Amino acid sequence: MHIHELNDWMFFNNLIYKIYTTEDEKEMRSVFIKQLKMVLDFDAADFHLAKDDGSVGVENYVGYNSDGKDAEEYDELDYSRGILYCGKCIVYRETDIISDEMRVNSEYYKRVYLKNGWHYSIQMIFARNKRFLGVLTLYRNRGKENFTHDDIMILDMIKDHMAFRLNVEYEKRKGHTETDITNFCVQYELTARETTVLEHILNGEENEEISEKLVISIHTLKKHILNIYKKTGVKNRIQLLNKVRGITPT
Repeated sequence: MHIHELNDWMFFNNLIYKIYTTEDEKEMRSVFIKQLKMVLDFDAADFHLAKDDGSVGVENYVGYNSDGKDAEEYDELDYSRGILYCGKCIVYRETDIISDEMRVNSEYYKRVYLKNGWHYSIQMIFARNKRFLGVLTLYRNRGKENFTHDDIMILDMIKDHMAFRLNVEYEKRKGHTETDITNFCVQYELTARETTVLEHILNGEENEEISEKLVISIHTLKKHILNIYKKTGVKNRIQLLNKVRGITPT
């Protein structure tokens, strides 16, 4: 392995370590941005979380050379909203979804980019279980080159780790964690396959979607589900969901 390759590996290993071990979530996001500055050139950054009340929008800003208010105030004008709230974890440059000519003539560009002296941007959208969790936008000032495909690859290597951490924080705020789900499966002695099936059920997926993802027949899937019902003492999917969430079935 070449020296620069080793250094790259050590950097990403350290960055991922920081994502999981920095106890305070807001501090973790701030450290994350500072660490990215070591490998990516950007002039400003906005890191927002999804609104906790379930409504569409962003809040809880952390950033660099930006106050974050523009992204919150003009969210409805953002031409990338359809991607932002699609429930997928992705990385993209804004020039990949809209031409530069259209961008500079948009109301969002004029109110957010132009006033701050920015031109290009790249976004990391964080999501898990089809739920939008947050977004990090990195900006470059006018006169600089656009972000490259190598920049996309760097961020793409990290996005799922950040999404996992943000989801853990979300579940904590909502009163349960992925550890709780694991403990539930251990308590009721679910097999590895039954645990996997339960996770898909908790994601709100229908039987056809689950069987396709697990590459098993509907008949086999139903056997697993019935075994889960029997072990946990419930009669249907609603009672199962309530039991996992700690709600006593009526």
